[in-house]
Amino acid sequence: MNYEPSIMNNKPTMARVQIKYVNHDIVDKDILYEDNHLIAVNKIAGDIVQEDETGDEPLDEKVKKYIAKKYNKLNGAFLGVVHRLDRPVSGVILFAKTSKALDRVNKLFKSREMKKTYYAVVRNRPEPSEGNLVHWLLKNPQKNVTKAHDHEVPGSLRSELNYRLAGELEGYYLIEVNPITGRPHQIRVQLATLGCPIVGDNKYGYPRGSLKKSICLHARRLRFIHPIKKEPVEIVAPLPKDGFWDKFEGMME
Repeated sequence: MNYEPSIMNNKPTMARVQIKYVNHDIVDKDILYEDNHLIAVNKIAGDIVQEDETGDEPLDEKVKKYIAKKYNKLNGAFLGVVHRLDRPVSGVILFAKTSKALDRVNKLFKSREMKKTYYAVVRNRPEPSEGNLVHWLLKNPQKNVTKAHDHEVPGSLRSELNYRLAGELEGYYLIEVNPITGRPHQIRVQLATLGCPIVGDNKYGYPRGSLKKSICLHARRLRFIHPIKKEPVEIVAPLPKDGFWDKFEGMME
């Protein structure tokens, strides 16, 4: 049985389907966590985090508007971007509401005290079923593609993650990923190098691209010590309700 979300087969004989971005406002249900210092949002696949050449409204601007409206900030709201998710990826993303929080959260990421957990769905069983991957990644900014090397090359960045097979559903495999570093396209290219391209990610070897501008990679959880309150924080992002991800809910922690 094919549970896969809507996909297109990118064969040369087929016309490409152009997907128009649908803008949407941030509302209360999108907010996963908020206090005076931080705000976390459940990003939908297709949103860009910061402005790019497409001209589509970025997520950081939407969150600024949400805060300004909610708290009646006539001069707008401060919002600091501390990390990013690729456009086709869904899940939890954290922003800073003050410059003090921005500086301290940046330090959490730099010192690797921000613990991140992702889930990916693939069609090939990972071998071995769990392990540690280390590659040197080199990004081509013109093509927006990252290549993995098994040794250092000029301009490359050391990239590391831990993974484990979390479950299987009729030929689809759910992989839990805990990245140690945070590089552009890191999880996507490292899993592809393992022989497990992510469902829908035809940029990195999956045979079909998604009609919904999404890939089956979800940022599930952030764990950290609050940089101001010094209390443990855990933020969990619900899965997309698309009839596909729902099948894997019970396999996740």
